[in-house]
Amino acid sequence: MGTPIVHRLLAGGHRVTAWNRSPARSEPLAALGATVAASPAAAVDDADVVIVMLADADAVEAALFGPDGAAAALRPGTVVVQMSTIGPDEVRSVAGRLPEGVSFLDAPVGGSVDAARAGTLAIFAGGSANALESAAPVLQQLGSVRHCGPVGAGAAVKLIANTGLVTAVAGLRDALAVAAALGVDRQTALDVLGRGPLARAVERVATPGASFAVALAAKDARLALRHLASSPALEAALALMQAAPDQNADLSSLVSTHSVKEA
Repeated sequence: MGTPIVHRLLAGGHRVTAWNRSPARSEPLAALGATVAASPAAAVDDADVVIVMLADADAVEAALFGPDGAAAALRPGTVVVQMSTIGPDEVRSVAGRLPEGVSFLDAPVGGSVDAARAGTLAIFAGGSANALESAAPVLQQLGSVRHCGPVGAGAAVKLIANTGLVTAVAGLRDALAVAAALGVDRQTALDVLGRGPLARAVERVATPGASFAVALAAKDARLALRHLASSPALEAALALMQAAPDQNADLSSLVSTHSVKEA
């Protein structure tokens, strides 16, 4: 997600400094006009807005508070926009440890790499109105912003959205398994399901350019389950994802022809 976000910001006229845990992934950005930093601390030098887009809470913790972490180098007036999908508790912990005078938004996104390229992400923002106003020129380049409430609210809304997504995809997989068992043509089944309650799931698995790794979707399901005593549908979806043979494949791989035949 970081690469298309940098593309969008450069195209919008913003000055961008990038850092990536895998340095080779930052090299193509230099050719586009981004400055590539050697560390998180160097990346935030003189920044007005700092975007954090990483895989999980451990990566966020390391980038902000580890050796050469960004937090210690932030100057007053900077807005940190935490766009990684992590839990509300982790979000509030991060916000509480930033230097005085630094504003914070948790702003995870709905949409995949294709939406990031197009600037059509759904951005779920949690934080103060002042912080949101300061970050608006950057966020509006990336998609539409919904102010969900105080810090942590954006993370909460993102978990709701992803719970709906993964359970719907699991439901679609089961519906297609029934079709296969009954000898119904797959495309016929998809056409019918695309006109019913699973329409958005059908649309999602057919979207070219979408990239939401099964492992990341499972991580988000586990985050949501921490807040529930029991959730049979989400627990079943998580078990399905954990059993997937290719954890790096897009979530749509759960309803591939091969996987449905095995169901």
